[in-house]
Amino acid sequence: MKSKQTATLYAILAAALYAVNIPLSKLLLCRVDATMMAALLYLGAGLGLMLYRAAEKFLGRPSAREPLTKRELPYTVSMVVLDIAAPILLMAGIARTSSGNVSLLNNFEIVATSIIALAIFHETISKKLWCAIFLVTLASAILSFESADAFTFNTGSLLVLGACLCWGFENNCTKMLSGKSSVEIVTIKGCFSGLGSLLIAFSLGERLPAAKWVFAVLLLGFVSYGLSINFYILAQKDLGAAKTSAYYSIAPFLGVAFSMLLLGERPTIQFCTALVIMVLGTVLMTADQPQAQ
Repeated sequence: MKSKQTATLYAILAAALYAVNIPLSKLLLCRVDATMMAALLYLGAGLGLMLYRAAEKFLGRPSAREPLTKRELPYTVSMVVLDIAAPILLMAGIARTSSGNVSLLNNFEIVATSIIALAIFHETISKKLWCAIFLVTLASAILSFESADAFTFNTGSLLVLGACLCWGFENNCTKMLSGKSSVEIVTIKGCFSGLGSLLIAFSLGERLPAAKWVFAVLLLGFVSYGLSINFYILAQKDLGAAKTSAYYSIAPFLGVAFSMLLLGERPTIQFCTALVIMVLGTVLMTADQPQAQ
């Protein structure tokens, strides 16, 4: 039971660390192009965790988990490829549809992760958890809803759904690796996905920003991607892909809260309504106990 509580804390901490990224990225996007930002955030995660592991070795601290082996290679490669493909599909979708449409459809990632976990990876999902996932998805949709005119189904919508599907598979591939060293997983994920995104950024004609902005984004990537994904993987080991994804989906709410603190934004009725539904969903998730296998 204690391990479940610790895993829940890891999932919420992962969401909180990622949520810090939302307002800070808004500030940094004034100085860094979007695709270049994504590449540097991933690289910051990979390089930061690489240095962290090097420091552990220097201090003589053994790794708490076993390293990856050839047996996990298919899941490792899939994780990296999907992490490169998803942002490409998302960017293509953004170019073809409205931002409000993208925000609403992005919530499909939670559902995709859960359905894939059940159908392909045979993860047990209780009725109570399904209800919680529905409430969390509904709350996220309300939070991101702009107007009825913003939602249109077109080619851009299909591309955004494709990105969510990729992330759904990626979350489940990561779950299959969660028994191994989370630091090594994030290092591989960050470095290779970051390099792939960097090549795409250069192909789009984007350039590296000034050194101080590169350092700022790398540091943000270490905290909001590196440490966040590390805690996310630790949570997956005991909670599973579906439940971890549902807990992690509180990130947009925390992001709005951080935006209020850092950017002076004010809460809306829309936010308060969605927050109440999110709290109900979170209570259901917390009360849900795994069925005996």
